[in-house]
Amino acid sequence: MSQMPQQAAVRKCPSCEEPLEPGDRFCGACGYDLSVVPARPEDSPTLVVNGAVPAPDGVDWPVARDSDGHGRPAPVHAAAELPGTDSGGSPLPPPPPAPPGAPESAAPGVRFDRPDEPDEYPLQAPDPRLTAEQEAAAQDAAAPAQAAHAEPAAAEKVCVACRAGRVDDDGYCENCGHAQPRERDHMEQESGPIAAVSDRGLRHHRNEDAFSVGCTALPDGAPASVAIVCDGVSSATRPDDASLAASRAAGESLLGALPRGTHPQQAMHDAILAASHAVNALADEPATAREQAPHQNAPACTLVGAVVTAGLLVVGWVGDSRVYWVPADRSTPPARLTEDDSWAAQMVAAGLMNEAEAYADERAHAITGWLGADAYELEPHTASFKPDRPGLVVVCTDGLWNYAESAEEMADAVPLDAAARPLHGARVLVGHALDGGGHDNVTVALLPFPAPPQGAGSA
Repeated sequence: MSQMPQQAAVRKCPSCEEPLEPGDRFCGACGYDLSVVPARPEDSPTLVVNGAVPAPDGVDWPVARDSDGHGRPAPVHAAAELPGTDSGGSPLPPPPPAPPGAPESAAPGVRFDRPDEPDEYPLQAPDPRLTAEQEAAAQDAAAPAQAAHAEPAAAEKVCVACRAGRVDDDGYCENCGHAQPRERDHMEQESGPIAAVSDRGLRHHRNEDAFSVGCTALPDGAPASVAIVCDGVSSATRPDDASLAASRAAGESLLGALPRGTHPQQAMHDAILAASHAVNALADEPATAREQAPHQNAPACTLVGAVVTAGLLVVGWVGDSRVYWVPADRSTPPARLTEDDSWAAQMVAAGLMNEAEAYADERAHAITGWLGADAYELEPHTASFKPDRPGLVVVCTDGLWNYAESAEEMADAVPLDAAARPLHGARVLVGHALDGGGHDNVTVALLPFPAPPQGAGSA
């Protein structure tokens, strides 16, 4: 009868120092395989594998057309590739000769705690501070040892935590058990002079935001920048799919209409309708029928967008995501260019509460407008502005503006060089939300105004 390998009695994980519970076979924090930790000998020091790591007014439209002791991680190796040392750093004595007739050891100098079992996990989790160059070199060095154990298909994903295990169909590593980050957990994109960043945040299990950014030209050759940001409604079915479908549809609609000479405000209105159709179509897909039962609610999301040209700024929205104007001259006042489709905004508009009272209420973020098959009535909002000075357009979800609600707070959070370095600026704003608590998904796009000439990018 086969037996479970005897686990060394250790109180803390040898890799990350996380406290362990009796009977643990793997570290709950880093996934370290505790079965390879040798029992403490009575006459020699313990070997540590992978050492401890420690609003302006609207205007009329113009006629338009692991560590080495110095803060650097050690390369990843299979245990058989590294010479053992004692706690003083001296090489271990060579292993005793094998008895006559004994099978030849596959890995001299390595203690096997499971001699009767195949070694399914040739590598342990590397130090998380491993650089890309060290990691690549280590993978090349470890390739022969890994090939001796398994030959994964070229298309198979490798665990981002241990860099060795195969990722199963459920998104977990078969080696260390880590859940793999989803592709949308953190997204960044830079398109000419504009950029956007989206992050899952610190509390949500997935990112239900999405964005689309791009640059094009009007018929007269003038540059135009486009950004769409969508926030999935968490109480709805497939909110992540809804935001992705809406952002793609709206972005494609705008980038297709503007070069044809469609008026920017009309193009924004049509883009919101296109996004609505894309989200509505999800309600009829089999995936929605499978996921929504017993909750009968259709996929839904909010949308906010901006079009920036050489002299015109157009915004459009449905829901409670926002657009802010931050002038380059910070001595002039910033402004919020959108009005939320929310309970709080309705209370303020009706004169029943002031803004501070309304947004302090637990019902404040209940939205009254969204894209989805179960929306009461689609009312796309669009507005146009002609700023008289250069500045920055901030397009964001409530995951950001919850931590910088007023126009002045948002302007204070925006780096002074954000117009010249939009990707850096977007990263800083996402970091601002995460530092504030990261209770929601966070997405922000930055567009300099006026639109820089084609080919201009961030410095």
